[in-house]
Amino acid sequence: MAISDSDSLSDEAAPLGEEAPVDETDPIPPSTATGGLREHLRDHAVHAAVIVGFLLYPLVYEALLATPAATLAEAFLPAVTFMIAVLYMGLFAMSFDFVSGYTGYLSFGHAAFYGTGAYFVVLAANGQVPGIPAGTPFMITLLLGAVLAGLLAIVIGSVSFRLTGVYFAMITLGFAQVIYELIRSWGYVSSNPTEGTTVSGDALAVGVPYIDALSLNLGRLTGESVENLLGLGIDLSATVVSYYALGIVVVVCYFAMQRIVHSPFGRVMVAIRENEERARAVGYPTYRFKLAAFAISGFFGAIAGGVFAAYSRSVAPDGTFYFLVTADALITTIIGGFGTLAGPVYGTLFTQGLEDVLSTESGGIATLLREGIPEGVYETDLFGVSLELFVNTAVDGRAPLYLGIIFVLFVLFVPNGILGTLRDRLGGTVGKRLPDHLRRYLR
Repeated sequence: MAISDSDSLSDEAAPLGEEAPVDETDPIPPSTATGGLREHLRDHAVHAAVIVGFLLYPLVYEALLATPAATLAEAFLPAVTFMIAVLYMGLFAMSFDFVSGYTGYLSFGHAAFYGTGAYFVVLAANGQVPGIPAGTPFMITLLLGAVLAGLLAIVIGSVSFRLTGVYFAMITLGFAQVIYELIRSWGYVSSNPTEGTTVSGDALAVGVPYIDALSLNLGRLTGESVENLLGLGIDLSATVVSYYALGIVVVVCYFAMQRIVHSPFGRVMVAIRENEERARAVGYPTYRFKLAAFAISGFFGAIAGGVFAAYSRSVAPDGTFYFLVTADALITTIIGGFGTLAGPVYGTLFTQGLEDVLSTESGGIATLLREGIPEGVYETDLFGVSLELFVNTAVDGRAPLYLGIIFVLFVLFVPNGILGTLRDRLGGTVGKRLPDHLRRYLR
């Protein structure tokens, strides 16, 4: 769950190993954290605001359901279950953006890492991974699965990075499809590998291994619930507790990737994206840097798959290794903003929110119209078309249709995505520029 884009292109475009140049004529000096707690807190104020927003969302949503505005809240706000999908899919999209947005190499086979992480934790929980007994803490198997995915990325990348452009994208897709077909027919996974497998043991927990008091079980049915939180009279359902537990993992992963992006290593990644030949000419071994970036990206992609599997307690080839899983990450990254790291989270929030609004699983517009419009008006036939027919045909469950239209519009008119466009308007990163702009307008 994150955050803002303090990964500015203006910073990244600076010479390797140097800070971005300061424009003395700029009326709003960039708030680079050159020292001091005050500057550091100011630079991360947007981060803190977004985290607090995600933190309070379940409580606000539950509170709204107890008010007369409950019908509207159910129709237009994503339920907590959808917000959980935002977390693990947002993390996966961030891992995709880490390599695709910062090196310029589109990894169309990124689902291979997501699926590796997901299957590894499930198989480890069932005692089907040699050397790892059943009951090994989830956090350990999660990291081991991520390391395995990182090694897999090195193997795939060692071949794929000898190509560029569309050929790189296609060969990574080819590797992923090979793994997908292998998993679908691998009888060791389950008696019906096409349908996947499930966790047969206890709930998987996020926290400190071997310390139950510092761990939180995941899952809608197996997760932990909390009654009377801190004596405040607030009860948290298992779904909400899982939301917070997954949120911690996502925030840690986000800041880890952000730290890498802002390191000298990250600047080399951007240099490869901007002009690989020049980066190679000045002495950087670009092949090794790309391979390392791919491995790191695979590592975090597997983390996303692992937390998804822990929460859902089941995995299937079509929901993990299939190429459309990568397509989802590509779409959300384009909508959120390529090369922004946090943008894919907002893109995922946008797409998941749209899907929730146009579904009937937990409210949605279709339910609102059916229950809110008088039956006589709802069924009235006008020129062969009734409102009922319109809702059933053009609203209920039509999220993929409108998402496709929105995707085309974003590509045509908002090519930098939500966060990239906002950054362009502000003249720098949202995290550093937005506080300055707000302060100027609030004077």
